Amino acid sequence: MRNEYDVIVIGGGIIGFSVAYYLCRANQSVLLIEKNFPGSGSTGRCITGIRAQFSTEASIRLAMESIELFKSMEDEFGFSVEWYPSGYLFLAYDEARKNSFLQNLAVQQHAGLDVRFMEKKDIQKLVPIMNCDSLLGGTFCPTDGQADPFRVLKGYHQGMKKLGGKILVHSEVIAIEIRGDGQKAVFTGTGETFVAPKIVNAAGPWAREVGNMVGNDLPVAPERHEALITEGVQPMYLPMLVDYRADGCYFIQRLSGQFIGCYTPQPPVPGKDLGTTFEFLTEMPRRMIRLVPVLENIAVIRQWAGSYSMTPDGNPIVDETDIPGVYVCVGMCGHGFMLGPALGKALAHFIVRDSWSLDMHEFKFGRSFDSKAESLK
Repeated sequence: MRNEYDVIVIGGGIIGFSVAYYLCRANQSVLLIEKNFPGSGSTGRCITGIRAQFSTEASIRLAMESIELFKSMEDEFGFSVEWYPSGYLFLAYDEARKNSFLQNLAVQQHAGLDVRFMEKKDIQKLVPIMNCDSLLGGTFCPTDGQADPFRVLKGYHQGMKKLGGKILVHSEVIAIEIRGDGQKAVFTGTGETFVAPKIVNAAGPWAREVGNMVGNDLPVAPERHEALITEGVQPMYLPMLVDYRADGCYFIQRLSGQFIGCYTPQPPVPGKDLGTTFEFLTEMPRRMIRLVPVLENIAVIRQWAGSYSMTPDGNPIVDETDIPGVYVCVGMCGHGFMLGPALGKALAHFIVRDSWSLDMHEFKFGRSFDSKAESLK
């Protein structure tokens, strides 16, 4: 394998592969280095949902761009990634949440998103099998959806290889040297050294450690989130149900007929530990059944845990750092799969042309976190 490239990408999840793929399409020579195997971090552990219902225009437009890319993947890759516009339904059980949704709705509609507020009676018609007790209403976007993360990674992986990109797996980056001529030397645990003028940190939960190798103290910290999947049953045609109550959850039915979902633990569980708990295994089904009682007799077949890489304001950090030629695409806050295609394409454009194709000011490196806008919540 050659040891000099235009760009070296560190991390083999949706972010790293998306950036690498679009760099290859821009005729860059690219090496992607992954410490384990593609999708072994957060991407392969996500619950497949894709939405544009965010609270700031930049975030909404970024997500809408991602959705357009997901929609075109079957034509681009030559096989289905199981994109399906099943929609997202955000549920409001108190006036404060309802008002928050209505405020977001105005921004979303201004950005061109097909989203509307639904009263309780309308939600009962949309999802007849849902228990609507205490529900005040919710927002529904029919263009939100789902896709298979493993098929998406396969598409980027194969596409990158066809375009001449190189992929090194089971090889951990252990050091990075910034040389006087601007070149970056990347050293791996297998004793290899690779050189490029530009590198991209897309290391997910390990982003901070990789950043420290070049002197970037990135405010990114992993948190453990658990998920589960059920046996397959006949289609019930549910959107992603998003219940933001303190004991709420989020889940959707896959095209396979299986239900997949998770909830945000309170308090958060910091660190990279991916252990699972009996508490989640019993609590998650209870929360699902409360919303959709007919799920009571469906069997859970697997549970697992993955990492959300969190930032102080809930937004990713996507930019060139204060070290020329060192770029970051980190801190996805649980939205890496859904935003990955658009982020990868936008960052690749910026790396090659030194200009952004989208409004990325919310994701700037070195921004202040005082306000904690949480626009991606």
